[in-house]
Amino acid sequence: MSLHPLWGHAELRASLGRAVLRASLPATLLLHGPRGVGKQRLALWLGQLLLCEAPSEGGPCDRCRSCRMALRLEHPDLHWHFPLARPQGVSTPEKLAAALEDARADALAALRKESLRASWSDEARAIYLAAAQTLRRRAQSRPSLGERQVFVVADADTLVPQESSQEAANALLKLLEEPPPSTTLVLTSSQPGDLLPTIRSRTLAVHVAGLTAKEVEEFLTSVGGQPSERAAEAARRAHGSIGRALGFLPDQEGDPGPLERLRSEALRLLEAALAPGPADGFRRALEHRPWGARGLHDLLYALEEWLRDLAAVMAEADQQVVSRERADHLRLLARRAGLAPSAPSRALRPLEDAHLLARGNVNPQLLMNGVVAGLRQALLPPSPGSTS
Repeated sequence: MSLHPLWGHAELRASLGRAVLRASLPATLLLHGPRGVGKQRLALWLGQLLLCEAPSEGGPCDRCRSCRMALRLEHPDLHWHFPLARPQGVSTPEKLAAALEDARADALAALRKESLRASWSDEARAIYLAAAQTLRRRAQSRPSLGERQVFVVADADTLVPQESSQEAANALLKLLEEPPPSTTLVLTSSQPGDLLPTIRSRTLAVHVAGLTAKEVEEFLTSVGGQPSERAAEAARRAHGSIGRALGFLPDQEGDPGPLERLRSEALRLLEAALAPGPADGFRRALEHRPWGARGLHDLLYALEEWLRDLAAVMAEADQQVVSRERADHLRLLARRAGLAPSAPSRALRPLEDAHLLARGNVNPQLLMNGVVAGLRQALLPPSPGSTS
């Protein structure tokens, strides 16, 4: 099977296409933008264009041998590296490097069968030093088929948090500074601020904006085969991200998708924060496993969206509500709790603090207990006699 088609970003594609034809494309690029908007697919498209035997300003031909191999993720000169879970039971750097390459090969094989994936995972993943060294070593070799090779490094910000060191990121600095003449490196990131400044300074940053809701909906119906009503609902919640939209769709068994489950969990946390006492908040916090705080960012983003919806219904701006089917429920919550109009905006501060703590990988149970407590303090009016 081939990769799914690249969707949207017409102006950016045209600009990149002109740069390729004029041989003015920089050797190192950083595609950054919201998660799930198509940065990796765009990077792979650019790699295909660079390797295409008959490129045009409109893009690769999709017919030549190089294009067919690139679309099947089989081109030996198009290397796609992405975060992986750390293999268990490896004791030496050499064994770790081999195990990571095996895991990458397995992931690519799975992507050949099904390239449509939600841009969400609760599994700790990173680009480890051994993988970065493998990439750097391969970049020093000659291309296999043509005159050029392309390396796509997805989620490059995960190069940094390697066992509290920056070794993996530093391993690529020299390559980024002086890539071989026949090599193009394309990094992608949804958190470019987490990259080392020395990496950012060695790449040309290109912003990849979100798609329109209409474009996301058309992708879900045309490529994803979704019914129009379900596609429109997922697209409205996706904020221009096809990867997010896929996370709201039910799975093959009809169960809610991962982001839909997170959305429901976030609403329960908001309800716990607005409950008469703190017991429900403690209970919700203890439902989390005591490790893996870096996987909580999507849950925190879902909480932020509920707060925005809460503010919208309190301002009687229902047309701005994302989860319109819950507008009456949010209105009831606000009325019961006696919320002030400014309360939802104040509650965003504890979520910002929680994002920072999650990057430090603190205990998720303690983190979420602090989130609920912070929401209660920001949202609920002071009790009689309180000095706050």
